[in-house]
Amino acid sequence: MKDILYGTAYYYEYLPVDRLDKDIEMMKAANINVVRIGESTWSTYEPQDGVFDFSPLDKVLDAMHTAGIHVIVGTPTYAIPTWLAKTYPEVMVQVDGQRKPYGARQIFDITNPTFLRYAERIIRKMMQHVAHHPAVIGFQVDNETKHYGTSSDNVQKGFVQFLKREFKGDLKQLNQEFGLDYWSNRINAWEDFPSMDGTINGSLQTAFETYRQKLVTNYLAWQVSLVDDYRLANQFVTHNFDFEWRGYSYGIQPEVNHFDASAALTYAGGDIYHPSRKHLTGTELSFAGDELRTLKHDNYLVMETQAQAFKQQVPYPGQLRQLAYSHLASGANMVEYWHWHSIHNSAETYWKGILSHDFQPNPIYDEVKQTGTELKRLSSHLVNLKIKANVAFLASNRSFTALNAFPFSDNHNYNDLFRSLYDQFYRLNIRTDITDETHIRLQDYQLIVVPALYSVSDAFLDKLDDYVKRGGHVIYTFKSGFTNEHVKVRMDQQPGRLTRSTGVHYNLFVDPDGTQLVGQSRSLRQIADTSLQDWMELLIPDTAEILATYDDPNWSNYAAITKNHYGQGSVIYLGCYPSAAVISQLVADYTQELGLRRFTAAFPVIIKQGTNDLGKTVTYYFNYSSETQLVSNPVRGTDLLSNQEVVNKLVLNPWGVAIVESV
Repeated sequence: MKDILYGTAYYYEYLPVDRLDKDIEMMKAANINVVRIGESTWSTYEPQDGVFDFSPLDKVLDAMHTAGIHVIVGTPTYAIPTWLAKTYPEVMVQVDGQRKPYGARQIFDITNPTFLRYAERIIRKMMQHVAHHPAVIGFQVDNETKHYGTSSDNVQKGFVQFLKREFKGDLKQLNQEFGLDYWSNRINAWEDFPSMDGTINGSLQTAFETYRQKLVTNYLAWQVSLVDDYRLANQFVTHNFDFEWRGYSYGIQPEVNHFDASAALTYAGGDIYHPSRKHLTGTELSFAGDELRTLKHDNYLVMETQAQAFKQQVPYPGQLRQLAYSHLASGANMVEYWHWHSIHNSAETYWKGILSHDFQPNPIYDEVKQTGTELKRLSSHLVNLKIKANVAFLASNRSFTALNAFPFSDNHNYNDLFRSLYDQFYRLNIRTDITDETHIRLQDYQLIVVPALYSVSDAFLDKLDDYVKRGGHVIYTFKSGFTNEHVKVRMDQQPGRLTRSTGVHYNLFVDPDGTQLVGQSRSLRQIADTSLQDWMELLIPDTAEILATYDDPNWSNYAAITKNHYGQGSVIYLGCYPSAAVISQLVADYTQELGLRRFTAAFPVIIKQGTNDLGKTVTYYFNYSSETQLVSNPVRGTDLLSNQEVVNKLVLNPWGVAIVESV
């Protein structure tokens, strides 16, 4: 890209009055240079079956082009019109045998032939209408697409065909591999295959979820293929992936394999929401950005992020500006707010945009205006930031799903464990990528962090072993290597094939029930919070060094955390779920030993670095606190925001940011 894109979602169709010219005037004053439109208005563009009216779309496109504002057009298929649901009720998603009623968005079956026929028609009609419009720079296919829990008859039949292909029609092998003799679940004829709505078999559950994730991958690729029939060579196609939702973007999306689904896109895109005010740490922006950047090993687009949002997410002064730069520091080339104006009716009335319901300038708009002015001036220095990480987190959708079938905790899931580790790397200012076992480039990284790789093939474990032998380093957690790719428990001593590189084995795992860690290394002995939660493996060291044990006298002969040298590399194994303080110290010690820590500063000072198009190093400094922070020995160069030279120290105001460019 030539410039940073800074903009907002704009819904002319939702306006209570026509104020398009005034909105554009305010956008121009704020140096907004891109809007996203169209993705949620199928019923406006096709009010009745086969009756099309794109006049609202035309009006916005023409006005934006006249104003010099770029447009991204979304295909409008994530919310269906009433007439489609009324005429063809079979398009509604079926979950556990029940069809969902009409009203909400994303309530249709993405595999239903009738839905697909009508979706293709509206996409083609829209593309014929807009693809050559000079305002349009790209397209977004659908919106935060997932499989929505679909388990309709055609999905069930498709799943059977999926298994037939995987097992080459060998039903005996399927029964054996999935353990279907248990509770008389054995399937003796393919035509007797039961619905997955009632299955108690974790292998089938995981395979079914993998299949439904593939449905999302195929659905998005299908939409991209339709757009490709019309888009120009200089127009891109993207999608706005979202993440596990806990009132904000939290972790890996369980319903979509982002790593596969991104293949058809020009740019990876995402919707990134986060806590605000005193709860803001920037972790969610970094986590989502690391994943989105690694999907295509390229810069990505923030399709949605919050301006005001709900009452608990209204930012402190300075935070909105800081957050825009935080996205860019992780590799984003676009930051786009959801949305421009607050909506006056329906479900998201109080998810507020840049403008409140009165459409008047306000502190949020003023901060967008300040940021837009700065970005216009600095775009050539900030666009296309190239980032090199020496650490990769290995995400596993299959393990996530399998651990839902066999949870290690009543209170925590895969993402909690993932974030327990990720957050500590972030707080120590260590750059990371996030990838998966299919797409990881092992040779690119000095350290791989592997949370709960519960379901995994022998072949990939052997690759990880070989990676360590050749000088790589790994952090494994409990529940890794336990089952194969079909969630069949290995008959080896646990942790299965990982016993070689970890230098430990175990036969027993227990509930901590108040047990505490006992640090054996000097640094871990200093930790005050030695509490454990959810899980303990009673490790027996073979060749590994013991870093921590358990304080329960009945378990005190077992190891809790170990470190092992294997070939030219090394492995840390966490056989338990320790406190954040313990994980932080382990990460600090290990990364220091491996030479991975480039900065001495730690949270609330966050530092991110990359190389810009001018061949210069750009170092972002953020203060995620309400107190002024002093950074000693910062990178020398020019602070692009203040145009001041940075030499021996750097003062960061509350929620402040500095961007230092150096040769």
